[in-house]
Amino acid sequence: MIDPLSQVISLLRPRAVFTKAISGAGKWGVRYADFGHPSFAIVVEGSCRLAVDGQGELVLEAGDFVLLPKTPGFTMAGFEPVMPDFIDPHETAAPVGEVRHGRRDGPPSVRILGGYFVFEGDNSDLLVSLLPGQVHIRGVERLSTLVRLLIEEAVLDRQGRELILTRLIEILLVEALRVAQEAPDAPAGLLRGLGDRRLAGPIRRMHADPAFPWTMAQLAKEAALSRSAFFDRFTRNVGMPPMEYLLAWRMALAKDLLRRPEVDIADVAQRVGYGSASTFSTAFSRQVGQPPGRYSRGVARGAPGP
Repeated sequence: MIDPLSQVISLLRPRAVFTKAISGAGKWGVRYADFGHPSFAIVVEGSCRLAVDGQGELVLEAGDFVLLPKTPGFTMAGFEPVMPDFIDPHETAAPVGEVRHGRRDGPPSVRILGGYFVFEGDNSDLLVSLLPGQVHIRGVERLSTLVRLLIEEAVLDRQGRELILTRLIEILLVEALRVAQEAPDAPAGLLRGLGDRRLAGPIRRMHADPAFPWTMAQLAKEAALSRSAFFDRFTRNVGMPPMEYLLAWRMALAKDLLRRPEVDIADVAQRVGYGSASTFSTAFSRQVGQPPGRYSRGVARGAPGP
């Protein structure tokens, strides 16, 4: 069976993992600027407050896991009123050892293990838009184990380190997102769509055969819904209309195929559902901002953006 979530993670290509340990004590608070890269954290002991821009404030407790696929600005603090210290993650050097906030001596009121990683290529904005902006999971031991394995591997300089870190991040992402999919209040996006028994089938069919000339009527039939009911349900749960989602997925696949050496644009067009290279080129240019040939040459030079 086609697994759309695994396909999305595979195209995101997570890599370059950086980890750190954080603790806070007494009166403390930090305000991080918008970062853009995905980040994760697990609370090892104690508790603190977390307020991510655009999300409601959370009280994090021991065992809580948080994943931010695009890490906007956020504030993390203890429970005493404080003016948080500003931190620009783009300018701050990677920490060596544990980062301590607030009172320097005595036991911490919270200890956190976390870090960030990078999505390779320029497909990330499109694909991350299909994921929730914030994932908060409480008391899942498998996630705690994965974060500890990541931290342990990151501090060691052993053969195969980068491969293991990459695989662990992929597993961490899939594990966190599929747990989030089961939450009754999951935000609109791919996960919520896959969690809907009527929508999961059409989504899997689009992923399994993106070259098929899908119509609204065919997808609605897959869902056993009328066209209007399917359109409304899909848009409400996934966050975009069905044909817009199909176009986004086709373009994500096309961009991935265009990264390959000596790519044939006519072949790419056929594989993502276009009858001719010219029709595909028009659609790709409208969506991406440049023709597929120029995009492919830009990738070869290491500069795929428009």
